[in-house]
Amino acid sequence: MSGKISGLTISLNNFSPFTRWIGSFIQWVQALGAAGVAIYGLFYVAGVVLFFPGIILTAGAGLLYGVVLGTLIVSPASVLGSTFAFLIARYVARDWVSRKLQKYPNFEAIDRAIEKNGFKMILLLRLQPLLPFNLLNYALGLTRIRLWDYVVASFIGMFPATVLYVYFGSVLHSVSDLFQGHLGRNKWGAILFWAGLVAAVALVVYIGRIARKALQEAIGSPQAPITEAPGSAT
Repeated sequence: MSGKISGLTISLNNFSPFTRWIGSFIQWVQALGAAGVAIYGLFYVAGVVLFFPGIILTAGAGLLYGVVLGTLIVSPASVLGSTFAFLIARYVARDWVSRKLQKYPNFEAIDRAIEKNGFKMILLLRLQPLLPFNLLNYALGLTRIRLWDYVVASFIGMFPATVLYVYFGSVLHSVSDLFQGHLGRNKWGAILFWAGLVAAVALVVYIGRIARKALQEAIGSPQAPITEAPGSAT
């Protein structure tokens, strides 16, 4: 099974069985109607903690519920899942997280910067992450940031990317489109979609560049950021 987006053919077979299982879950929730909203939100929270691919989950919310409701589901669910990961790292799994962070030597500089200006640094890291999203949730649990500052800064910083990916999902027609990248829209619908998507991407990229510059000034690191949607796997 394959589809096309911008001339690129994408085969569903290229995805892992686990990713296809998530697609099956999205199809199942789709048949539940209103009851699926709560189930999807809880699944998203678990997905953030368990390193599920968040791009699919975030776009899936847009596919199922549209931009407004999809964002209202994903935004609090991603923050709640991130908070659980933060608390697990802080009180349960410090050694495991520390071992994971050995591959990211710049985290020591990030930790020092957070100690000086915690809220600002968390906000910048959410806008332009220097670590994969799911790992960052755990890594920040090792810092001295206050829980409330972490929650509020995460909510604000993750919101732009959340809206972007939910919006992308909202124009898809089926779960198979989610994997294939096939929009299945008419000419004018496609034009409106791409215009809106370009504008949204431009805004997120612009904000990200500002955040990246500020992060580099704060930690003195030229390392290129790793940008992922809320909940993305490492």
